[in-house]
Amino acid sequence: MPGVAGRETLDIVPAGREEPAVLDLPSTILVIAAGFMGGAMNALAGGGSFATMPALLAIGQPANIANATSNFAVLPGAAMSSWSFRDELGPVGGVNLGVLGWVTFVAGLFGSVLLVLTPTRTFDLIVPWLVLYAFVVLAVGKRASVWLAQRVTIGARTLISVQALLGVYGGYFGGGVGLMMTATYGLLAGLHPRAMFAPRTLMLTLANAAAAIVFVVSGMIHWASCVPMLLGGLVGGWAGAVLGKRLPHGVVRWWTLLVSGGTTLVFFWRAYF
Repeated sequence: MPGVAGRETLDIVPAGREEPAVLDLPSTILVIAAGFMGGAMNALAGGGSFATMPALLAIGQPANIANATSNFAVLPGAAMSSWSFRDELGPVGGVNLGVLGWVTFVAGLFGSVLLVLTPTRTFDLIVPWLVLYAFVVLAVGKRASVWLAQRVTIGARTLISVQALLGVYGGYFGGGVGLMMTATYGLLAGLHPRAMFAPRTLMLTLANAAAAIVFVVSGMIHWASCVPMLLGGLVGGWAGAVLGKRLPHGVVRWWTLLVSGGTTLVFFWRAYF
């Protein structure tokens, strides 16, 4: 619909269609399962939105509403995972975790405001490229980290600056942002993947929390699908944190790579074909 000075604005609920109070049983089962998978993936390696977003799109949600709903739904699960890893928290690359946390939160607010201002069709066209970027980071991040680490020295300012960009991305879309943080901390801070679980999960929680504030205020959450997905995400976040202390990282990485690659193809097909 036209807005101020002819600018296109966001239709939260399409004309003539009211948000259902509850989902039908198949849709409910789908979003609960996707929430569980997304919560577990976020706790293990990141990339949980590669499970939650397709499920919400499959039940007919517009891409920007699905993204906002997914963000809110995985927040409690991410918080539970962060709590499970609380004993492992500490500075990242010599940067105080509190500093990184505030940078992530403020940047997440900014990114989520960008999403609110983005028309639905524009977001549909942007999303596939963001997902592709996340997929590429996952696929080549480890090799790129080794290559760059042999050639450049990264300081605290660079880490903070990159974390701010990740926070904006996390607030705007967030697909694969946990994977990007994993690659970033490995590159800039020299952390082993297992050592990244605690700080990465906390940063994901803060970025999601910032975005959730904006999405709730702007009315972008589809509550009928959010609540069952949230419940699945709580259980998945707890289960993922438990498994994260036992499961080989390579297994998680290859599973997430498979899911993210398939999702990238689906998003491109949906937007352009």
